[in-house]
Amino acid sequence: MSERPKIVVLDRLLTGESANPAPENILAGIPRARVSNQYGEPSQQFFCGMWTSTAGKWRVRYTEHEFCVLVEGRIRLESVTGEKHELRAGDAFVVPAGFEGIWEVVEPCKKWYSIFEARRP
Repeated sequence: MSERPKIVVLDRLLTGESANPAPENILAGIPRARVSNQYGEPSQQFFCGMWTSTAGKWRVRYTEHEFCVLVEGRIRLESVTGEKHELRAGDAFVVPAGFEGIWEVVEPCKKWYSIFEARRP
């Protein structure tokens, strides 16, 4: 008999591991990011946890869908088409797969994230 699924309580204090942007994508600053994946399901298409970063600005290209809730700090997102958003602690948002643009951490931030990346055929 298989084990029944259990509730996973996420820990906002975990330190995680380094997740700095690739050097070729950095546009400003020296961002230092950390990620703490705290849940992943067996197909590895869905996972979530906590991410932190110091100030900096870098190019991003999303292959996944990401739901975020900023817990601390302030960020700016700008798409390659010029759409701009400034988000701060307490804001929740989704970055859809296919988004390309710039992620800027204006004030050191911490966010909860939940990511879904469909398996490719």
